[in-house]
Amino acid sequence: MQKRQLGNSGLEVSAIGLGCMGLSHGYGPATDTQEAVKLIRAAFERGVTFFDTAEAYGPYKNEELLGEALAPLRDQVVIATKFGFEFGADGGQSGMNSRPEHIRDVADAALTRLRTDRIDLFYQHRVDPNVPIEDVAGTVKDLICDGKVKHFGLSEAGAQTIRRAHAVQPVTALQSEYSLWWREPEKEILPTLEELAIGFVPFSPLGKGFLTGTIDEKTTFDSKDFRNIVPRFAPEARKANQAVVDLLGAIASRKKATPAQIALAWLLAQKPWIVPIPGTTKLHRLEENIGAAAVALTPDDLRAIDDAVSHITVQGDRYPPHLQARVDR
Repeated sequence: MQKRQLGNSGLEVSAIGLGCMGLSHGYGPATDTQEAVKLIRAAFERGVTFFDTAEAYGPYKNEELLGEALAPLRDQVVIATKFGFEFGADGGQSGMNSRPEHIRDVADAALTRLRTDRIDLFYQHRVDPNVPIEDVAGTVKDLICDGKVKHFGLSEAGAQTIRRAHAVQPVTALQSEYSLWWREPEKEILPTLEELAIGFVPFSPLGKGFLTGTIDEKTTFDSKDFRNIVPRFAPEARKANQAVVDLLGAIASRKKATPAQIALAWLLAQKPWIVPIPGTTKLHRLEENIGAAAVALTPDDLRAIDDAVSHITVQGDRYPPHLQARVDR
């Protein structure tokens, strides 16, 4: 597996990471713990050194899972987790909370769950409109001074928020959605990150599974799968958006790859400081995703993809309204 640096921070990670959310949360029933541990360790054995989790995934269960899986490998991997939410007694999110004292409490709890003495990359999960970003950045700066955190990250933050945070504590990475069917970051975010030498970690690089070519308008999801409430996954939207998958399939057949590998290779080709974090619960999908790092797209390939995608209008919002409201502009 090739390595990449996130910006100029010196934080080196595998070119493709593993997003671990789906092992515990979001896409139906949680994976059996020992099966999930085996998958995480299999990723490491195949060269993955960058693992992404959050207190919100479960909540808490995903951090505990990573703590168990990576404890024997701790000094050979980079662990990213996140803060920024409150949770009710039922485990449901009860709002955002990035107050300094809460961030410190979350850091301490995450260290325990992850069985470690430091968090390599600590993201604010969503920008909290009630707490100045300077206070958030300053709190993480203190945690870095204390040795509990190594690097500061933001998730789904807008360009001005990134600049304000970066002025207080350098931001190592931004994590936001980016893929061939969500290219909004190209307008303001990518130029800002390039200017400030901040790395970019795209989540949902396979369009929450859609770009793999295994989902169509007839696909049904588990009752606990959050794609049931995502407008982009309404049956009529899936039917309209099939054009993107058809394009990927055509290119994949030429390159002797899979649609998922082309989607990931396209992201890797955009900037040398982009590190996608596809998630999966299956070993064969993990190996497929890792294989994308070996798929070389030529300038002609990239131009052909951009030209073809520019003629496709993706249907449906990427979040329902109550979640869209949490995205910082």
